[in-house]
Amino acid sequence: MMDIAERIQQLKKEKNAVILAHYYARPEVQDVADYLGDSLGLSRKAAATDASLIVFCGVHFMAETAALISPDKKVLSPAPDAGCSLADSVAAAGLRKWKSEHPDGLVVSYVNTTAEVKAWTDYCCTSANVVDVVRSLPEGHDILFGPDRNLGAYVGKVTGRKMELWDGACVVHEEITSVMVNAALDRYPDADILIHPESRCSSDVALLGNSRVRFCSTAGMLKHAASSDRKIFVIATEVDTLHQLKKNFPDRVFVPVSGSAVCTQMKKVTLESVLDCLENETGEVVLEPEMRARAAVPVMKMIGSL
Repeated sequence: MMDIAERIQQLKKEKNAVILAHYYARPEVQDVADYLGDSLGLSRKAAATDASLIVFCGVHFMAETAALISPDKKVLSPAPDAGCSLADSVAAAGLRKWKSEHPDGLVVSYVNTTAEVKAWTDYCCTSANVVDVVRSLPEGHDILFGPDRNLGAYVGKVTGRKMELWDGACVVHEEITSVMVNAALDRYPDADILIHPESRCSSDVALLGNSRVRFCSTAGMLKHAASSDRKIFVIATEVDTLHQLKKNFPDRVFVPVSGSAVCTQMKKVTLESVLDCLENETGEVVLEPEMRARAAVPVMKMIGSL
């Protein structure tokens, strides 16, 4: 009898479907995906794929982003109720109010936002390209960066740009502190510490200046492990990122800075929900046309500049 993973593979071929999965998804979900990545990599894949059906294994804003840039494709979410504490921390009404108070101001929104928020965004970014985006902003404008205050503080320190920061955070990365990182530096003296810049410790000047510390996107962590001579790495982000690191580099040791850095929303996507999504084409992401058109502008600008 065919198991769930085999049935998923069969249905993908029958329906010309592609499965995209984030690094924070359950390991067994990562293993059935055609493409695995962080927000930037998956945005690129969604824009480039010639599949007619996209199954997006992540939280809802990610599936929305895929739908924004692939209007000719059917985008399905295996867990439509999978939310995001960061995306939920900002609403379009807040951006409209800020824009009314700053007529020449620029809104820079992290990709971890809803389509409605992106519709009021001037520049969209991911953790992989945020520094370049902020550095490229024209001078002489007030800047609102949101919704992640930790990522914004990090970027402000690195670029020197003055920005107003929206007061939002990811509940998972908010728990990753300088105390944890310093303890890991002491405990693993031969390790590099790879930290996602959404983490609460990301604007710690001492860490920014430490040669053993790297602030990078999830995909950047894999790139660093591939190019580094180190054999031990401490990973400061969601724990299931270690699944791909261990698969890709079986001769290296990867240690989570915190075993409790778990995104419970991402775990709502299961093999069973992926199968149901494919079989019955449930969880379709439907966006209002005018909002889609507005929100697609900063996202396509982001992708086109890469």
